[in-house]
Amino acid sequence: MSESDVPVPPSAAIGRAGRHSSGAAATRRVRFGYHGSTAVADLIIRAAGRDTADVDLIQYDVADPFAELRAGRLDVMIGKFAVREPDLRCSTVLTSEPRVAAVSTAHPLARRETVSVEEIADYETFDRPGTLPGYIWDQVVPPVTPAGRGLRRVHPFLSPRQLMALVAEGRAVHMSVGSIGDVTPPGVIVIPVHDLAPAPVCLVWRAEGQLPDHVGRFVADAQAGAQAEAQAGAQAGAQADVRAGVQAGARCDAAAGSGTTPEAVR
Repeated sequence: MSESDVPVPPSAAIGRAGRHSSGAAATRRVRFGYHGSTAVADLIIRAAGRDTADVDLIQYDVADPFAELRAGRLDVMIGKFAVREPDLRCSTVLTSEPRVAAVSTAHPLARRETVSVEEIADYETFDRPGTLPGYIWDQVVPPVTPAGRGLRRVHPFLSPRQLMALVAEGRAVHMSVGSIGDVTPPGVIVIPVHDLAPAPVCLVWRAEGQLPDHVGRFVADAQAGAQAEAQAGAQAGAQADVRAGVQAGARCDAAAGSGTTPEAVR
């Protein structure tokens, strides 16, 4: 899934909050929801120019991921994949996570550098947890592979601990994103899935009303910081391409002067 596929329109309330941010508001803590590893939350906090002391990290239950946000107990939360809830709003895409499969260290796929989603169709996986919207789980564990093979979503997802126990026993494969590697127990490893697009990551908040001043500024700063980092990465990549081109040209010049092939000059 590309970023253009993800409906993440910025809220007009963010702009208003950002323009009217005050010093007092900057000292208020953002109640920030995450699930599993804190790695992506930490990345977004840094992109916003904040420290972890500026936020309260609160883990939400993946079985009902939007409950705390809708109840007003979170200001924002991390959303992975496309979120299409009519009562919620999303930021622009801030980063992405690679797709992985969690398997037992004794699993036939465990020695692989990467795997294809077509190969995962040979093994049992998990059904969606709780009331997580089905359209989101379909992005996590596609019901059908690009080649038309159905993924066997047969195991109930009762809790992360139960899920990992089944994976460690070799009874199932769990499809997820890269940061799950930070929280896998002994006996479980993660392997990149090379033919699934990275999962886009954004911030999500309630559509009703206007974001509090300090929350709006946090979201706006996170978006600006993520954009600046993406631009810096693109510029570094372009400079690396230029350097590679110059080096290739130098090899060709040397080869022409010596009467050898460019390969012989390397």
